[in-house]
Amino acid sequence: MNIILIGPPGAGKGTQARILAFTRNMIQLSTGDMLRDARQSGTEMGNKVAAVMDAGELVTDEIVIGLIEEKLQGDNAGGFIFDGFPRTLAQADALGELLNKTGHTLDAVVEMRVDDEALVARITARSTCGDCGEVYNDQTKPIPEDGKCAKCGGTEFKRRADDNEESLRTRLMEYYKKTSPLIGYYHAKGDLRPVDGLGEIDEVAVRIAKVLD
Repeated sequence: MNIILIGPPGAGKGTQARILAFTRNMIQLSTGDMLRDARQSGTEMGNKVAAVMDAGELVTDEIVIGLIEEKLQGDNAGGFIFDGFPRTLAQADALGELLNKTGHTLDAVVEMRVDDEALVARITARSTCGDCGEVYNDQTKPIPEDGKCAKCGGTEFKRRADDNEESLRTRLMEYYKKTSPLIGYYHAKGDLRPVDGLGEIDEVAVRIAKVLD
């Protein structure tokens, strides 16, 4: 099964992608992770990514599609989770063409719906483990009392500089302008599966499982 997770910044896409990867043996394809891995790989594509990023330029859709194509040619385990891509209609078209070209199908697009005000409250309370990236929240999933990450035992925790209300509302506006049109796009194709993204992590995971099964 190949799926796309779509939703506003802070909706919990990365967290739910990791759960799906663990429970269903799926491969999470996060744009950010792919770019970081490519940059360190030393491959021809990796060198191209490094050159673009070192120059302070934006990585093109063509490069990202190239990285995804490399992943699709490897072991597909229980399928792929596209996390953070596509973000625009042009990227959605490019991904569709790539899937057809490589003999893959898109089985579902899970839209995680979260109220804007709830997102602001969630994100401004968010921190991550500096070692493994595990996400914590001051209200719903606080850092363990012993000060150690429950996943890896790390003791350094970070807050993103843009995890504040002003920056988040700017990012939300970008989402509504550029990415939310994908909801109508995939609805028209019959692929959209809306899910309430509010609630405990395990609760949302169960909702996602129901729309996929």
